[in-house]
Amino acid sequence: MEAILEAIARDTLGKNEARRTRRSGRVPGVLYGGENNTATPISVEPKALLKILHSDSGANTLISLKLAGAGDARVLVKEYQLDPITHHVLHADFYRVVMDRILRVPIPVVVKGEPKGVKQQGGLLEFIRREIEIECLPADIPENVEVDVGELMLHQGIRVRDLAVQPKWKAVSDPDMMIVHVILPKAEEVAAPAEAAVAAPVTPAEPEVIKKGKKEEVEDEDKGKDKDRDRDRDKDKDKDKDKKK
Repeated sequence: MEAILEAIARDTLGKNEARRTRRSGRVPGVLYGGENNTATPISVEPKALLKILHSDSGANTLISLKLAGAGDARVLVKEYQLDPITHHVLHADFYRVVMDRILRVPIPVVVKGEPKGVKQQGGLLEFIRREIEIECLPADIPENVEVDVGELMLHQGIRVRDLAVQPKWKAVSDPDMMIVHVILPKAEEVAAPAEAAVAAPVTPAEPEVIKKGKKEEVEDEDKGKDKDRDRDRDKDKDKDKDKKK
Protein backbone atom coordinates (compact mmCIF):
# COMPACT_ATOMS: atom_id res chain seq x y z
CA MET A 1 0.00 0.00 0.00
CA GLU A 2 1.30 3.42 -0.98
CA ALA A 3 0.68 6.50 1.15
CA ILE A 4 0.80 10.17 0.19
CA LEU A 5 2.72 12.70 2.28
CA GLU A 6 3.14 16.37 1.48
CA ALA A 7 6.40 18.10 2.31
CA ILE A 8 7.84 21.59 2.28
CA ALA A 9 11.52 22.39 1.77
CA ARG A 10 13.30 24.11 4.68
CA ASP A 11 16.00 26.70 4.26
CA THR A 12 18.77 25.16 6.31
CA LEU A 13 19.76 22.26 8.54
CA GLY A 14 20.56 22.63 12.23
CA LYS A 15 19.02 22.45 15.69
CA ASN A 16 17.78 26.04 15.74
CA GLU A 17 15.99 25.62 12.43
CA ALA A 18 14.48 22.32 13.64
CA ARG A 19 13.15 24.01 16.81
CA ARG A 20 11.53 26.79 14.76
CA THR A 21 9.92 24.17 12.53
CA ARG A 22 8.47 22.29 15.53
CA ARG A 23 7.16 25.55 17.03
CA SER A 24 5.31 26.18 13.79
CA GLY A 25 3.51 22.84 14.21
CA ARG A 26 5.44 20.76 11.67
CA VAL A 27 7.99 17.95 11.89
CA PRO A 28 11.51 18.69 10.64
CA GLY A 29 13.13 16.05 8.49
CA VAL A 30 15.74 15.32 5.86
CA LEU A 31 15.29 13.70 2.46
CA TYR A 32 18.31 11.65 1.30
CA GLY A 33 19.16 10.32 -2.13
CA GLY A 34 18.49 11.52 -5.63
CA GLU A 35 21.05 13.24 -7.82
CA ASN A 36 24.48 13.41 -6.21
CA ASN A 37 22.99 11.71 -3.12
CA THR A 38 22.05 15.06 -1.63
CA ALA A 39 20.45 15.77 1.74
CA THR A 40 17.46 18.10 1.46
CA PRO A 41 15.95 19.61 4.63
CA ILE A 42 12.15 19.32 4.61
CA SER A 43 9.17 19.49 6.97
CA VAL A 44 5.98 17.39 7.03
CA GLU A 45 2.60 17.48 8.76
CA PRO A 46 2.81 15.46 12.03
CA LYS A 47 -0.66 13.84 11.93
CA ALA A 48 -0.14 12.56 8.40
CA LEU A 49 3.25 11.11 9.33
CA LEU A 50 1.92 9.45 12.50
CA LYS A 51 -0.90 7.87 10.52
CA ILE A 52 1.71 6.24 8.28
CA LEU A 53 3.90 5.10 11.16
CA HIS A 54 0.90 3.59 12.99
CA SER A 55 -0.33 1.70 9.93
CA ASP A 56 0.13 -2.07 9.52
CA SER A 57 3.23 -1.61 7.37
CA GLY A 58 4.64 1.14 9.62
CA ALA A 59 8.03 2.47 8.60
CA ASN A 60 8.07 0.06 5.64
CA THR A 61 5.19 1.92 4.00
CA LEU A 62 6.04 3.08 0.50
CA ILE A 63 5.39 6.85 0.48
CA SER A 64 4.70 9.17 -2.41
CA LEU A 65 6.37 12.31 -1.10
CA LYS A 66 5.01 15.44 -2.76
CA LEU A 67 7.70 18.07 -2.32
CA ALA A 68 6.66 21.53 -3.44
CA GLY A 69 8.73 22.66 -6.41
CA ALA A 70 10.48 19.28 -6.82
CA GLY A 71 7.74 16.90 -7.91
CA ASP A 72 6.87 13.49 -6.44
CA ALA A 73 9.41 11.02 -5.05
CA ARG A 74 9.00 7.45 -3.84
CA VAL A 75 10.51 7.27 -0.36
CA LEU A 76 10.70 5.14 2.78
CA VAL A 77 11.16 6.30 6.34
CA LYS A 78 14.82 5.86 7.23
CA GLU A 79 14.47 6.69 10.94
CA TYR A 80 12.42 8.87 13.21
CA GLN A 81 12.64 10.26 16.74
CA LEU A 82 9.81 10.40 19.30
CA ASP A 83 9.46 12.55 22.40
CA PRO A 84 9.79 10.11 25.35
CA ILE A 85 6.93 11.77 27.27
CA THR A 86 4.42 13.05 24.68
CA HIS A 87 5.36 10.51 21.96
CA HIS A 88 5.15 13.29 19.39
CA VAL A 89 7.41 12.91 16.36
CA LEU A 90 10.43 15.19 16.80
CA HIS A 91 12.32 14.38 13.61
CA ALA A 92 12.10 12.07 10.60
CA ASP A 93 14.54 11.09 7.86
CA PHE A 94 13.45 9.73 4.48
CA TYR A 95 15.36 8.15 1.62
CA ARG A 96 14.49 7.92 -2.05
CA VAL A 97 14.04 4.46 -3.55
CA VAL A 98 14.34 3.28 -7.15
CA MET A 99 11.31 1.19 -7.98
CA ASP A 100 13.19 -1.37 -10.09
CA ARG A 101 16.10 -1.82 -7.66
CA ILE A 102 16.08 -4.48 -4.94
CA LEU A 103 16.49 -3.20 -1.40
CA ARG A 104 16.91 -4.79 2.03
CA VAL A 105 14.42 -4.05 4.81
CA PRO A 106 13.46 -5.50 8.21
CA ILE A 107 9.90 -6.80 8.53
CA PRO A 108 8.00 -7.92 11.64
CA VAL A 109 7.08 -11.54 12.37
CA VAL A 110 3.54 -12.47 13.44
CA VAL A 111 2.41 -15.92 14.59
CA LYS A 112 -0.66 -17.85 13.48
CA GLY A 113 -2.36 -20.50 15.60
CA GLU A 114 -1.69 -21.97 19.04
CA PRO A 115 1.07 -24.59 19.39
CA LYS A 116 0.10 -28.13 20.41
CA GLY A 117 3.01 -27.97 22.83
CA VAL A 118 1.17 -25.18 24.65
CA LYS A 119 -2.32 -26.69 24.60
CA GLN A 120 -1.40 -30.33 25.24
CA GLN A 121 1.95 -30.21 27.06
CA GLY A 122 1.72 -27.03 29.11
CA GLY A 123 4.55 -25.32 27.27
CA LEU A 124 5.16 -21.64 26.56
CA LEU A 125 5.65 -20.02 23.14
CA GLU A 126 8.73 -17.79 23.28
CA PHE A 127 9.76 -15.22 20.65
CA ILE A 128 13.50 -15.14 19.93
CA ARG A 129 13.34 -12.70 16.99
CA ARG A 130 10.39 -10.46 16.26
CA GLU A 131 11.66 -9.38 12.85
CA ILE A 132 13.81 -10.66 10.02
CA GLU A 133 15.56 -9.00 7.07
CA ILE A 134 14.40 -9.58 3.52
CA GLU A 135 15.29 -8.43 0.01
CA CYS A 136 12.63 -7.30 -2.44
CA LEU A 137 11.52 -4.52 -4.76
CA PRO A 138 10.06 -1.41 -3.08
CA ALA A 139 6.54 -2.16 -4.33
CA ASP A 140 6.68 -5.73 -2.94
CA ILE A 141 7.53 -4.99 0.71
CA PRO A 142 5.14 -7.12 2.79
CA GLU A 143 3.49 -5.81 5.95
CA ASN A 144 4.78 -8.80 7.92
CA VAL A 145 5.89 -12.43 7.79
CA GLU A 146 3.26 -14.88 9.04
CA VAL A 147 4.54 -17.97 10.87
CA ASP A 148 2.21 -20.92 11.53
CA VAL A 149 3.06 -22.39 14.94
CA GLY A 150 0.04 -24.67 15.30
CA GLU A 151 2.01 -27.95 14.97
CA LEU A 152 4.87 -27.06 17.28
CA MET A 153 5.39 -29.45 20.21
CA LEU A 154 7.50 -28.91 23.33
CA HIS A 155 11.17 -28.11 22.52
CA GLN A 156 10.36 -27.53 18.84
CA GLY A 157 10.84 -24.23 17.00
CA ILE A 158 10.86 -22.43 13.67
CA ARG A 159 14.03 -21.03 12.13
CA VAL A 160 14.48 -18.70 9.17
CA ARG A 161 15.22 -21.69 6.90
CA ASP A 162 11.81 -23.16 7.79
CA LEU A 163 9.90 -20.22 6.30
CA ALA A 164 7.96 -20.87 3.12
CA VAL A 165 9.64 -19.60 -0.06
CA GLN A 166 7.96 -16.44 -1.34
CA PRO A 167 7.95 -15.34 -4.99
CA LYS A 168 8.28 -11.62 -4.29
CA TRP A 169 10.82 -11.53 -1.48
CA LYS A 170 13.74 -13.52 -0.08
CA ALA A 171 14.81 -13.84 3.54
CA VAL A 172 18.45 -12.83 4.01
CA SER A 173 18.77 -13.26 7.77
CA ASP A 174 20.90 -16.18 9.03
CA PRO A 175 19.07 -19.39 7.98
CA ASP A 176 19.82 -20.97 11.39
CA MET A 177 18.41 -18.03 13.34
CA MET A 178 15.60 -19.16 15.64
CA ILE A 179 12.39 -17.14 15.39
CA VAL A 180 10.03 -18.85 17.88
CA HIS A 181 10.09 -22.04 19.95
CA VAL A 182 8.05 -23.84 22.62
CA ILE A 183 9.72 -24.19 26.01
CA LEU A 184 8.84 -25.32 29.53
CA PRO A 185 7.66 -22.52 31.82
CA LYS A 186 10.56 -21.28 33.96
CA ALA A 187 8.76 -22.16 37.21
CA GLU A 188 8.72 -25.84 36.21
CA GLU A 189 12.34 -25.79 35.08
CA VAL A 190 13.57 -24.63 38.50
CA ALA A 191 11.13 -26.74 40.54
CA ALA A 192 13.45 -29.74 40.97
CA PRO A 193 16.45 -27.75 42.28
CA ALA A 194 14.15 -25.84 44.62
CA GLU A 195 12.71 -29.05 46.05
CA ALA A 196 16.22 -30.41 46.59
CA ALA A 197 17.23 -27.23 48.39
CA VAL A 198 14.23 -27.50 50.71
CA ALA A 199 14.80 -31.20 51.36
CA ALA A 200 18.49 -30.83 52.20
CA PRO A 201 18.08 -29.56 55.81
CA VAL A 202 15.71 -32.46 56.62
CA THR A 203 18.60 -34.98 56.60
CA PRO A 204 21.11 -33.81 59.25
CA ALA A 205 23.65 -36.47 58.29
CA GLU A 206 26.73 -34.57 59.36
CA PRO A 207 25.54 -33.65 62.87
CA GLU A 208 24.54 -37.24 63.48
CA VAL A 209 27.98 -38.48 62.50
CA ILE A 210 29.63 -35.93 64.72
CA LYS A 211 27.45 -36.87 67.72
CA LYS A 212 27.99 -40.55 67.13
CA GLY A 213 31.75 -40.06 66.99
CA LYS A 214 31.81 -38.20 70.31
CA LYS A 215 29.77 -40.92 71.97
CA GLU A 216 32.15 -43.61 70.76
CA GLU A 217 35.13 -41.61 72.03
CA VAL A 218 33.55 -41.33 75.49
CA GLU A 219 32.80 -45.05 75.51
CA ASP A 220 36.39 -45.84 74.51
CA GLU A 221 37.71 -43.62 77.30
CA ASP A 222 35.48 -45.38 79.87
CA LYS A 223 36.64 -48.79 78.69
CA GLY A 224 40.29 -47.68 79.03
CA LYS A 225 39.72 -46.51 82.60
CA ASP A 226 38.10 -49.87 83.53
CA LYS A 227 41.12 -51.74 82.20
CA ASP A 228 43.49 -49.56 84.25
CA ARG A 229 41.49 -50.25 87.40
CA ASP A 230 41.59 -54.00 86.70
CA ARG A 231 45.37 -53.89 86.32
CA ASP A 232 45.74 -52.00 89.60
CA ARG A 233 43.65 -54.62 91.41
CA ASP A 234 45.81 -57.42 89.99
CA LYS A 235 48.97 -55.67 91.18
CA ASP A 236 47.53 -55.26 94.69
CA LYS A 237 46.66 -58.95 94.83
CA ASP A 238 50.19 -59.91 93.80
CA LYS A 239 51.64 -57.68 96.52
CA ASP A 240 49.43 -59.33 99.18
CA LYS A 241 50.55 -62.79 98.10
CA ASP A 242 54.21 -61.76 98.39
CA LYS A 243 53.70 -60.47 101.90
CA LYS A 244 52.06 -63.69 103.02
CA LYS A 245 54.96 -65.65 101.69
